[in-house]
Amino acid sequence: MAHLTADPRGLIVLCPSCSQANRLIYRQWDAVTRCGRCKVELVRPAVVVEAHDPGSFGSLVAQVPCPVFVDFWAPWCGPCRSVAQEIERLAALMGNQALIVKVNTEEVPEVATLHRIQSIPTFVVFRGGLEVSRTSGAMPASRLREFIVQAAE
Repeated sequence: MAHLTADPRGLIVLCPSCSQANRLIYRQWDAVTRCGRCKVELVRPAVVVEAHDPGSFGSLVAQVPCPVFVDFWAPWCGPCRSVAQEIERLAALMGNQALIVKVNTEEVPEVATLHRIQSIPTFVVFRGGLEVSRTSGAMPASRLREFIVQAAE
């Protein structure tokens, strides 16, 4: 499954019609976005987003209006690697109901420290920039979906 990368203003997606790069702006997440070149409507992708820097992560969590599920992980972590496929499934299950984000704690330790991540994998749900729930340990996509739904209530 494809992954997207977050920047401080939004997600960069390719138009399925003309391959033009377009930005889906966090603050306008629920608005209809059209390709800058061919004007076709762009659909928010139901894929995993990778946050590679603190600024992008902070903007994304603060500005996206839907629940943001974050998988704090590291490449050396066996349970993190085993749950990676479940995170992909989770993105497909949630569709546009939640944004699924991965943060590599080795690559962006500032974000992990700020959010007091002490073990991995740790999963956190944010809403309106605030943490609303957290859990740890590998689990199937169906349980992760339940976790997000309960946290968003």
